[in-house]
Amino acid sequence: MLLYDHVCTDWGGALVAMDEKGVKLVKLYEGTKAPVPIFNVWRKSPSDLKEATDQLKAYFAGELRVFDLPLSLDGTPFQIQVWNALQTIPYGETRSYMEMALSMGNDKACRAVGGANGRNPIPVIIPCHRVVGSNGSLGGYSCGLGLKRRLLAIEGVSLDSFGR
Repeated sequence: MLLYDHVCTDWGGALVAMDEKGVKLVKLYEGTKAPVPIFNVWRKSPSDLKEATDQLKAYFAGELRVFDLPLSLDGTPFQIQVWNALQTIPYGETRSYMEMALSMGNDKACRAVGGANGRNPIPVIIPCHRVVGSNGSLGGYSCGLGLKRRLLAIEGVSLDSFGR
């Protein structure tokens, strides 16, 4: 059974879900159309999610730089390696997909890093939005480039070099 709650902001928010090990899923959304939990499998539990929602609210308000939450990751060994590497990118900084591959010791894994990045089930907490293209583009983002721009702006990353 997954427990869930919502974090609301002036631009949209996030659905956050956890299991007995920790945060398992974050789904970001813009506007008022929140993702719908699977009601027969998920149970709303604001008290169990309080620490996670408080930290996300603080992050969205520009008051939190590092998350301190238990995570529950399901993925291939390579995906988990990428997701762990993403957590080492400091707040307010970016890395290219190539830099991520090189930091993991495999300069040929650039596309695989991008694929694992796009399958990150816990965006923001695992900061996949901090990975950009080597060519100066924002690259992709599973939650949409508008949200990627918003998250980078929260962290004070200049978006001028990434185009609009």
